[in-house]
Amino acid sequence: MPALASHRKPRTRVRSTVPAVGLTSAALASVTLLSSQSATAAPTPKPSIEEVQKKVDDLYRQAGNATQKYNQAKEATDKQKSRVDLLLDNVAKRTEKLNDARRTLGNFAAAQYRNGGLAPTATFFLADDPQSFFDQTHLMDRMAERQQQAVTDFRKQQAKASEQRAEAVESLETLTKSQAALRTSKQNVQTKLTEARTLLSKLTAEEKARLAELERKKEAEAKRKAEELAEKQAAARKEAERKAEESAGSGTETGSGSDTGSDTGTGTSASTKADKVLAFARAQIGKPYVWGATGPSSYDCSGLTQAAWKAAGVDIPRTTWDQVNVGTRIATADLQPGDLVFFYDDISHVGIYKGDGMMIHAPKPGANVREESIYYMPIYGSVRPA
Repeated sequence: MPALASHRKPRTRVRSTVPAVGLTSAALASVTLLSSQSATAAPTPKPSIEEVQKKVDDLYRQAGNATQKYNQAKEATDKQKSRVDLLLDNVAKRTEKLNDARRTLGNFAAAQYRNGGLAPTATFFLADDPQSFFDQTHLMDRMAERQQQAVTDFRKQQAKASEQRAEAVESLETLTKSQAALRTSKQNVQTKLTEARTLLSKLTAEEKARLAELERKKEAEAKRKAEELAEKQAAARKEAERKAEESAGSGTETGSGSDTGSDTGTGTSASTKADKVLAFARAQIGKPYVWGATGPSSYDCSGLTQAAWKAAGVDIPRTTWDQVNVGTRIATADLQPGDLVFFYDDISHVGIYKGDGMMIHAPKPGANVREESIYYMPIYGSVRPA
């Protein structure tokens, strides 16, 4: 029996595919479940109104910074363009002088060709008389001197023309860079403003109302701080007046009368300028903020301050970054009407102090020139231009 068993054909074991099908179905079910879970996953949390307000304020600040870069680039471009125009005009004039020197040399060359270049001895023997030879020789010597001078002048004009052409080319390259920076700054301003508008456009009516309420609270707090500053300044003025009266009374009793009031004249001059600055600024209230604008129908922040001080006969630079370095630095407690107050760490905004903690400024795109508390934004510092 064992021998017979050894000749039996071995049975082939066939694996069932049913379990595999079951596993595949389970895997597909798992993938479908995960997909549905992903689809129903909680969306990114919507920012709070406070976060939206902070983001919008920051975007407007960044736009203000980009506006100052635009103003700086535009000023550099305008100056460079004027320089290039002047250089090109100089090159044209120098080229004309070079052409005149070239024509003079051509005349000398033609004269020498007509003369034939005879040797002095031959000219002596061919002359009608010795005196005419010596007269002609003297004339030729003088012509040789003039010719040499013409050559020298030509070389001088040629060198100067080459120098001015090189300078003009360099200035044109600088102008091209300034224009590129101007385009970049303009794009940056537009990008930041678009981001801010997009963020605000996504708010519901209720959210916009809440945002407006936050703005009112912010303005109220800023106004409260302005009133506190006004009280402190009023108290300081009264104390100064009291001391001045005491000093004046003391001077009268001793009969010295040494105070000629020279300081009053200087103070009056500064006060007159400040009055003109504020009169101009008040006249602009209600006009729209437009970045890069310098008037008369619209302004950006530094365009308004520049125009206001110009109305008082004082020229100050175009950008906030340059204006902050003009005149005398002033502490906030010592602010007087007409002083310039700068804001943010990047000095991207400026307003004109009008007294009592308030200023006149061109706030931001979408707003008009208006009066506002200097505490509405973080103060960087202040200056008195003149």
